[in-house]
Amino acid sequence: MKPARTPGLRLVAVLVVLVMAGCGTSVQRMDTEKVKDLSGAWNDTDSRLVSEEMIEDVLSQPWLRDFTRKNRAQPALIVGGMRNLSHEHINLNTFVADIERAMIRSNKVQFVASPTERGSVRAERKDQDLHAAEATRNPMGQELGADFMLQGTINTIVDVSGTKQVRYYQVDMTLVSLADNRKVWVGQKKIKKLVKRSKLRF
Repeated sequence: MKPARTPGLRLVAVLVVLVMAGCGTSVQRMDTEKVKDLSGAWNDTDSRLVSEEMIEDVLSQPWLRDFTRKNRAQPALIVGGMRNLSHEHINLNTFVADIERAMIRSNKVQFVASPTERGSVRAERKDQDLHAAEATRNPMGQELGADFMLQGTINTIVDVSGTKQVRYYQVDMTLVSLADNRKVWVGQKKIKKLVKRSKLRF
């Protein structure tokens, strides 16, 4: 004869089932343009909004018109030092990619490869010297030199009081002429977020 199950054992069994059900993973696909702030930290929306505003500003300034008129050609740009001076991890690669993509699509400027990207390109060109047919070979010494360098920093200030937190982001960018070190454009974008939660975590 099987022993009768006690109410306590039945309760434990129900709790185990509920806990296991709660451990399941739920995934919901979202529109990439939809704004969704979860933690209050820098996210893809911040990267997109900042890059869009910076690009609109830099392409509307006199330096572009003056260069195009004088040289009858689009200026070539290169991304220099982009530094994250904030208190949190920010993926600068996606931010820089947003800027490069939008500026190239404007059809007003050109971008040359960064120092890290040039390494693999030069290795391929060197390989072509040895193995590619002469008619399809791309020779050394024909690279497009940059006319301007784009540099920038991201800084933050965090103000905390109890369960409330204000996150302030400031993005500063500068466009420098490689011919004479002139700063032809200086841009700035500020973002401020109020974060409320029951327990603040950093």
